[in-house]
Amino acid sequence: MIRSFREIISCAKERGPKTVAVAVAQDAEVLAAVSEAADKGIAKAILVGDKSRIQKIALEMGINIQGFEIIDEADKVMACSKAVEMVSLGRADIVMKGIIDTSVILKAVLSDETLRGKNVLSHIGVTEVKGYGKLFIFSDPGMNIAPDLSQKAQIVENSVSLAKALDNDNPMVGIVCAVEKVNPKMPATLDAQQLVIMNQEGRIKDCVIGGPFALDNAVSAEAAKHKGINHPVAGNADILIVPDIEAGNILYKSLVYFARAKCAGLVVGANVPIVVTSRADNQEAKLNSIALAVLLANK
Repeated sequence: MIRSFREIISCAKERGPKTVAVAVAQDAEVLAAVSEAADKGIAKAILVGDKSRIQKIALEMGINIQGFEIIDEADKVMACSKAVEMVSLGRADIVMKGIIDTSVILKAVLSDETLRGKNVLSHIGVTEVKGYGKLFIFSDPGMNIAPDLSQKAQIVENSVSLAKALDNDNPMVGIVCAVEKVNPKMPATLDAQQLVIMNQEGRIKDCVIGGPFALDNAVSAEAAKHKGINHPVAGNADILIVPDIEAGNILYKSLVYFARAKCAGLVVGANVPIVVTSRADNQEAKLNSIALAVLLANK
């Protein structure tokens, strides 16, 4: 099982390179990330966007884009469509968002029948938190606002797919709520109970689901023991499924800004990985996300 971003980068070198189609690529941080990925042998890139601006930014910032194909398309919506087309035609393996709203690039992906998957699209964060000795996968911090039970089941499946790309064939999935007991007044705990049943009945496969868990007894064996929780996932979760986007977004940013965790993020559920990073994400996070997408594209 891959346990760190250092290992992700190493494995991506071994299993890559894959080709990333960057939509609206005239962005310094995105260009720097794909350039570094190319230097490390992780990924190649096709840059789709305003060619003159891409070249100007690269020149001014000292970013090496030699060897990258550039498709000149100043219209941002069309640039997204052309980036998606590169994947659909088999010329690229991964879609990456440049300087464009996430909704626009996702609309382009969903408009292509060959790329649209069977599951709902969901955002997945991966973090490396000092002191834990493994990666945490959590979802959904960035797309599905208030997922219902069916959507949560698909979010679990998407997360398990990513865990497999990290060589974890039977991940421990913790359904995180505010409390660890089922409470009819708290719908998230009822969903957690149902997800556990779905897993036990074989409707959600290739993982072990436990919950509801409060965050402490999902990731801390000591906290789980203190509260008398005896379950394989308790204190040992690899995947954390949050109740809604607010909880997920706050968890993600808390880990990054308070815990200084290393991070990466992808949108999963389509037939190809989609690298969707925030402008606030640093270059390391963007590189980590590209490397993570390479592993998922290889699965």
